[in-house]
Parts: sequence; structure tokens; C-alpha cells
Amino acid sequence: MALPELEDTLNRDLRGQAEYDEGTFRITICFGSVREPRFMRFARLLFDWFRAPLIQVTVKCGEWATIDRLRTISIHDFGDEDREFFYESLEVYSHRSWRAPKARAQLKYALAVLRNPKEALPPTSASSLRYLAKIAQRHGVEVVEISKDNYHQLAHYDALFIRETTSIDNHTYRFAKRAVQEGMPVIDDPVSMIRCTNKVYLAELLEAHGIPTPKTVIMSSLKDVPRMEERLGYPIVLKILDGSFSRGLFKVEDRDGAQARLKVLFEDSDLVLAQECCPTEFDWRVGVLDGELLFVCQYMMAKKHWQIIHHEKGKPAVEGDFKPCALNEVPPEVIDNVVRAARLIGSGLYGVDIKETGGRCVVIEVDDNPNLEHGVEDAAEKEFVWNRLVQWFVRRLDEHYSG
Repeated sequence: MALPELEDTLNRDLRGQAEYDEGTFRITICFGSVREPRFMRFARLLFDWFRAPLIQVTVKCGEWATIDRLRTISIHDFGDEDREFFYESLEVYSHRSWRAPKARAQLKYALAVLRNPKEALPPTSASSLRYLAKIAQRHGVEVVEISKDNYHQLAHYDALFIRETTSIDNHTYRFAKRAVQEGMPVIDDPVSMIRCTNKVYLAELLEAHGIPTPKTVIMSSLKDVPRMEERLGYPIVLKILDGSFSRGLFKVEDRDGAQARLKVLFEDSDLVLAQECCPTEFDWRVGVLDGELLFVCQYMMAKKHWQIIHHEKGKPAVEGDFKPCALNEVPPEVIDNVVRAARLIGSGLYGVDIKETGGRCVVIEVDDNPNLEHGVEDAAEKEFVWNRLVQWFVRRLDEHYSG
């Protein structure tokens, strides 16, 4: 899973370098340093993925350079000149600053919040994180915003809260894995990421445990179209495996539209999820933390659109309105399906989407990285939402440090 990000960075470093158009070459990385300055960005990223003192990369050139081999090597494989570079790299690495330049406040715990300030649709905005910091301070917790460049400093903190869109093939998963290795409480944990980002796995998991979902067909080729039509009829919603924020969902009205869209989707994925279309005025979005309800909100469909967010190429995303609800206002059937679905994933923070349609209450998906905005998801239950979230971290940290 490291290769896509590594190869993308490598090819950016190679752009315009004609001498690397064909053949193979090797790059040796010592403690995240490399002799050729053009590969420094690649070397640092590789060292973030694989914490080994000496790594040798074999690159196969072409229109798109690919990593042919990754291996650790010994200092005994080095000549005198290479050994000198090794010792220089070791000297730089061992004398680097390992502490944040800003002195930390004298609070009991430090919660790192991973965020990308350039993300167009982040799960939590900067202003909401400032509100979280105010609440957390009352519990003796300092909130510190970090970015993907702070990977090597993650162990300085006590816990991790990921507030950018997660994926198992980028740095968010790497941060979650590292946090678990360090014994840190983390939302989202890597197991939850894996379970939630794969919509095929999620559909099969819910069905296996008798949780009502829209009628679903898992497709592996265009040959499955007749079976899809027989079970679902039209219109149909097609989903990629790892879509988020209403992205990667496509509504098709007939066979021509389905075949055209599936042909494109199968170019990037071996499987596509097809589901019956369940038109509703709103989706229930229920936040669940540690198996218990945290917040409830009704997300309205975007104006003249069938999704809560309307994505149109070249235009800003348009979101529908919302209606916050108190926890005691939620229908019992919704609560039952939400809690059962979330507990199948884990004990972290999840957003469960529910539709009430045709006399049924069906689970659309479970999101490991739900939106949490001050004034939206917390509008009904107020500070209760943020207090419970901070307490989730504090309770686990107290148990960890006392035991």
C-alpha cells in the first residue's frame, strides 16, 4: 500500500530528467537522506514508511517510473565513500530536533489532531477544532494540530485524532498504524479504516449479521448487468469501493447508462457495488462513539439533486441543509440498526447513515471518519458531544498510564 504514494512522489522528482527515461537505477537512503538532492522528498517519504537505517531502492524507468525492489542493506556493503555519507547522515539524524519548538502547556495529556488545511471538505473545520481545544482544556488535555509532515514527531503526543479524509493508501492510515504501535488511543484506528473504506466488505458484513440494507449486487464485470437488473431494476446507484462525502456514487437510469458508467469504473476497480436507489428527502446521520449514540442529524438532499452533496466538475460542492435532533427524538428502529452496525466495526467514532424508505429502515453505510462540526452535529446536544469525545481519550489514557 506504500507504493502508489511513493511512486507518485518519485515521478514528480524525476520530471524533466531525461537521463532517467529508460533502464534501471538505484537510490540508497541513509536515515532519510540521499546523495542526490532531487530525491530528497522521495527519501524522506520512504523513511516515513519504512524506519530502516539503510534502504536501497531499484527503480525501473519508463513513461512512468516504478519501484522494482525495496530492500534493507548493511553498512558492510558500502565502500569508503559511501561509509562517509552514512556517518554524515547518522550525525544529522541523531542531532536533529526531536522536540516541538513551542513549549507545551502544562496539561495532563496532549492530543494530536491530524489535519490538512488545504482539504476542500474536511470532516472538521479549523474553527470547530478551536472549540474542541477549549472543551479539552477543561479535561486537562491540550489539542495540538499536526500535518502529514509531523509523522516523526507523533510519539511526542499521547493520543491521535484524525480529522482529514481517511484512506488506507495514504498517510492517514500510516499515522493510525504508528499510533497503535506506540500504544496511543486513536480515532480512526486502522482496523476501522479498513472495514469502513471497503464498501463491498461493509455490505457483506451488514448482510451477514442481519442488518437491513438496500438490495445490493456485487459486480465484477459487465457480464453481471443482467443479474443486477433482475434484482434491482432501475434506477440504480453504483458505488466505488472507497468513495466519501457523496463522491464515487453514480445514479444510472437504464442499461446504456449502467454499461457506460461500469466500463469506466472497472478500469480502476475489480469490483463495483450496485444498490437499489432509495430516494428520500433526508438521510439520518447518527454519530456513535464506543457503541453508544453521540449525536443525531438529518442531512437534507442538495437542491434539485439526489445526494446530500452535489459534486459538479469545475464547480464548488453544494451541500444540502441539515436538521439537528436530540438523542431522545430518534425512532427506536433507527437506534437499533445504528448501534448494531457500528458495534460490528469497533469501539471508535463512526457515522452511520440510515434511510427510511418504503416502510423500511436501511443502513446505507458506516463512515469511520464522520463530519463533526460545531453548530451542526452538536447543535442539539451541545457540549455533551465534545465532552464525551474528549473523555473517550482521557479514559483510555488514564487506564494506560495507571496500568
